Amino acid sequence: MRSIDKAWQWPAIVLDCSGAWDIPGGHDHNKEDARMEPDVYRRLAQRLDALPNGYPPTESGVELRVLAKLFTPEEAGLAATMRLTREPAAAIAERAGIDSKVAYRTLKGMARKGLIRIKRGKGELLFGLMPFAVGFYEEQLPRLDAELALLVEEYFQETGGAGISSSTPAMQRVIPVEESIPFELEIFPHERASDLIEHAKSWGVRDCICRVQQRLVGEGCDHPVENCLVFAPVEGAFDHSQVDRAITKEEALQILHEAEDAGLVHSTGNYVGPHNYICNCCTCCCGILRGVAEFGIPTAVAKADFRAVVDAEACIACGDCIARCQFGALAVPDDVCVVDEVRCVGCGVCATVCPTDALSLVRREPGEVPPPPADVREWGARRAKARGISLAEVL
Repeated sequence: MRSIDKAWQWPAIVLDCSGAWDIPGGHDHNKEDARMEPDVYRRLAQRLDALPNGYPPTESGVELRVLAKLFTPEEAGLAATMRLTREPAAAIAERAGIDSKVAYRTLKGMARKGLIRIKRGKGELLFGLMPFAVGFYEEQLPRLDAELALLVEEYFQETGGAGISSSTPAMQRVIPVEESIPFELEIFPHERASDLIEHAKSWGVRDCICRVQQRLVGEGCDHPVENCLVFAPVEGAFDHSQVDRAITKEEALQILHEAEDAGLVHSTGNYVGPHNYICNCCTCCCGILRGVAEFGIPTAVAKADFRAVVDAEACIACGDCIARCQFGALAVPDDVCVVDEVRCVGCGVCATVCPTDALSLVRREPGEVPPPPADVREWGARRAKARGISLAEVL
């Protein structure tokens, strides 16, 4: 497990004689607001932990410092009353007990910062709560600095994966590299990264927040940074984005292939569809894949419905595949590569470097991996049940 240089940690929250939080480098609030901060950020943290994704508490309270870095007390107070279902500002204001016009201005500002969801309803804007991850954290690329990166790393370390890796069903699912699957095998559309891109009407690319965060804490790797793909079923969805660079379908497919060449693992939401992103990441940086590699949680990411197999006659024991596999699933003990089927996630990146095509993917036996939920709603219902929480208060 990694350690963080104590000299670079976010300073501990301390209470002064008035009971207010003194948060060095945090938001500049007056004394009256500051007295409210411990409770308001705790209420928001509890609200986020009541979502299927989770946001578990820590002994150090670092999860509150993360929120204090991103939300003003006014924003946190509103968010703590919000629901996943998007609503008018007036409904949120009534629950929060504040003026609806004040709530509307605050909510619009939160939406601009990527802290909440927003869409246009019939004659008015609608606002909805977002989980921490995958959610508003990924929208903080324009605001991600060393302080926030270190806070997130401290939270990740203290919770053994920030609580996002230990529950089932997993948040994300591995998508295999298509060229590693023999042509005679049937591949469903949700198992093809290229299909997800082909059926969209607009495309974008953003920096991988995992690699940016790791570089800011002095870790990370040399893999490409700008290769997290996003897409939408409507045209022009990313033309004015502060986070995404609008690209063409051809550019998106090229980035996908470049990620495969770099040995990165494709993953997306752990459900059949619809999808709007593909992560191309690595076990040294990805907040989810690190759950498998660093914290030993095999269910941190849902495996593809495939596994690697070796043609023993074709294998020349070169070892290229061992260096390629990010999950330690391959070995060459007796001049022939062998696959640890438990460790193999079915990504297929090993097969792309095999000089003799001795490696390929085959479909797993029925029941070996659970089928993905039909959509994000079913995923949320399953995850909430597994965590023993009720969605009645947050939907």
